[in-house]
Amino acid sequence: MPVPPPDHRTHDLIGLLTRAERLSVRRLRAVLSDSGCSVDAWRVMSLLADGEGHGMTAIAECVLLPPPTLTRLVDQLVDDGVVHRRVDPLDRRRILAYLTPRGVEFWRHLDERVRASWESLPTGGGDDELLGTLLRRLIAGLEGAAAGRAGSPAGSPAGWTAGRTGAAGPAPDGCRAARTSRPG
Repeated sequence: MPVPPPDHRTHDLIGLLTRAERLSVRRLRAVLSDSGCSVDAWRVMSLLADGEGHGMTAIAECVLLPPPTLTRLVDQLVDDGVVHRRVDPLDRRRILAYLTPRGVEFWRHLDERVRASWESLPTGGGDDELLGTLLRRLIAGLEGAAAGRAGSPAGSPAGWTAGRTGAAGPAPDGCRAARTSRPG
């Protein structure tokens, strides 16, 4: 039986998304390099900058880090004095992470630099909002498709994703709200 020709538009879109993500991370890494802050640490601090406190599972899902890696990173941020943990007042079994006052100041400084770097790009004015809307729509569709395949075999990408994050389905609302700077 003949194999259908590949849909080049899909391959092109995946390639464009991959290239844009890699170039954005490279630019972000360059901006953060002077401060000694990693891209992953910046992503965690960006989520925590809303001041609401987030559990480790939600943080892991938002920043796309495996739980053991996130734990080590948060431990380091605690040691650096930019993050602290508190028991969740609504569920004493959960621990919530917050930025310390020093962490808020550090994140604001970094966010200012990240925004300045991003704003220096020639984006054609107004495209940021459109791009954000389109990317959120794509993410919601991909998450919905992954949730629909939650029962797929463990070796498949959907099964791996569901097992890795602990639950298939849409990312917590904080993932969308806490991303105040555009890249990364």
